Formats: sequence, C-alpha cells, structure tokens
Amino acid sequence: MSDNLEEFTYINELLDLYGPLLTKKQFDVLTKYYQFNLSLSEIALELNITRSAVGDTLEHAKEKLIQYENKLKLLQKSNKIIQLVKNSKLSEKEKNEILKEFTYGI
Repeated sequence: MSDNLEEFTYINELLDLYGPLLTKKQFDVLTKYYQFNLSLSEIALELNITRSAVGDTLEHAKEKLIQYENKLKLLQKSNKIIQLVKNSKLSEKEKNEILKEFTYGI
C-alpha cells in the first residue's frame, strides 16, 4: 500500500474522530481534500481563497488532528478494541454485532 493512501486513510479516520474540534474552514478544507479528493486549486476556487491559503490550512489542520491523536489516542484505543473483538472466541455473528454497534452506535 502506498504512503499516500495510508496518509489519506489515517487523516480520514482522524477527521471522523476529531473533526468537530477544528474550525469550520479547517474542517471544510480537509473534507474537500481528503474525502472528496479535490485539488488545492479546486478547493481555492470553491472557497474563494488562494491556493496558498488552502495549502496552509491543510497543513495546520492536519497537524492539529495528529496532535489530538497523540494526546488522546482515541483512534489507537478504538483500533485495539476492534482487534480484541476480532480475536475473541465469540461467534462470528456476535463479533459482527459488537463491531457494528461499536462502529455505528446503538
């Protein structure tokens, strides 16, 4: 798997967890870039800001997400719980029910 794909996956996971902690502009830029795969130029045009501003916002917001994860470790803990359930002696049906509830809520 390429580093770029791994980064996109990682940032999207962090965005799901910590996105509400970002400013609206930061959230919008990261969402457009990482979830909708828009280029910096496309985002700049859509948000009526410069390409440079998009790049700066992207880097600062990405760094914030990484800082949140380094301090709170919610993604790390979530992945550990998922792995424990997958490796448990529960039936496949029970595992799937637990993972579905854990992932999507009750």
